[in-house]
Amino acid sequence: MNWKKGRGKLGIFEPLMGEWIAEENSDDRPKLSCKRKFTKTLQGKYVELRAHWKSDNLDYEDLTLFGVNRDKEVNFWSFQSDGKQALGHLATAEDIHPEALCFEAQMPGGYARQVYWPDEHEGFHWVVESKTKKGWNRFVHHHYLPFS
Repeated sequence: MNWKKGRGKLGIFEPLMGEWIAEENSDDRPKLSCKRKFTKTLQGKYVELRAHWKSDNLDYEDLTLFGVNRDKEVNFWSFQSDGKQALGHLATAEDIHPEALCFEAQMPGGYARQVYWPDEHEGFHWVVESKTKKGWNRFVHHHYLPFS
């Protein structure tokens, strides 16, 4: 995958622009699909992510805005269909991949991060991990491919 970043602070999202899908069929999440759509919004001042998780027993949506705050730092503001919210900041995750795009946030259940990085062949990987005393505990891992 071409993981070439664009211009400006939000240029880090250029490789993710467009619509993507991941499908999972595990004991925990049978027949789960998640679509992610990244678009520029508000005259390019923000990147909007709309994620839709769907399975036989789940219909869950997430709206996230990524942008630059007053201190000129890249942050995110996330709103979920179950009423939860999150606010986080850009971080590093070189322990996962040298080109990883990482965001960390203090969540009600503890400190967490979500990380995106390019797949060697097609698409990208996305994980969610929680911080533990021993390091990061991964509890979601998806491989996203272009949605057409």
